[in-house]
Amino acid sequence: MGYAALQWVDTHCHLDAAEFDADRDAVVRRARDAHVQQIVLPAVVPANFEAVRALAHSHGLGYALGIHPLYMHDAGPGALQAVRDALRQHRDDPLLVAVGEVGLDFFVPGLDRARQEELFSAQLALAREYALPVLLHSRRAVDRVLMHLRRAGVRGGIAHAFNGSAQQAQACLELELRLGFGGAMTFERALQIRRLAAELPQQALVLETDAPDIPPQWLYRSAAERADGGGARNEPAELPRIALTLGALRGWTPEHTAAVTAANARAALPKLARLMDAARPD
Repeated sequence: MGYAALQWVDTHCHLDAAEFDADRDAVVRRARDAHVQQIVLPAVVPANFEAVRALAHSHGLGYALGIHPLYMHDAGPGALQAVRDALRQHRDDPLLVAVGEVGLDFFVPGLDRARQEELFSAQLALAREYALPVLLHSRRAVDRVLMHLRRAGVRGGIAHAFNGSAQQAQACLELELRLGFGGAMTFERALQIRRLAAELPQQALVLETDAPDIPPQWLYRSAAERADGGGARNEPAELPRIALTLGALRGWTPEHTAAVTAANARAALPKLARLMDAARPD
């Protein structure tokens, strides 16, 4: 298989973000030109559910619906019912591949942890009810996220931007989760992330950009540069180059890296696998 035949999967990209307003269609074209076969678009709050769904349908991409812990205060008192209603309405949509982005964030100060856990638990119950995997946000909260998954009986999905310990990674694998690696892995000082990327079982690994966030090392700008208007925007077309870092850490060819990470994405998100199969030419 030649390099041009490689097919990549970006398992986490916020294509609806305002940073893409000026050239969103061009961003998707660049991703396609870079052989990014699929991109998964997670919602973060009910107000953007329809925009995310419409984008997915416009470009044949997978999407997920859920309330992100950082946006729980923007979601409003009827937010959980809105998630329930949207999942019920779109349950037969082949592009709806997961519940997400959901989880816990114990890193950002001032967030109500009890409310986060209440909302997360309720959304896990919905994931189980609708037999969907989950796209998980977890900062400084991996153990609590795992506890809620076990309690809810939810198995399968992706722990986005994983940055836990080797023991926590193993606990994720026991719950049939895959672990997302992206731009952070490209920084030589990210020793823990790079060690995990190099040493975890190959079936654990999926690739992501989290675009427009978490730019890789070659796009990074200092705080001073960002203050001067020099901020860097990540995008899905960067995924193949990010993947080369994973390949270098593990001693893999690009062909093997693409095959393994795509297979893992398909296993983590079964409806995405069906979507990818349906898009293949006869």
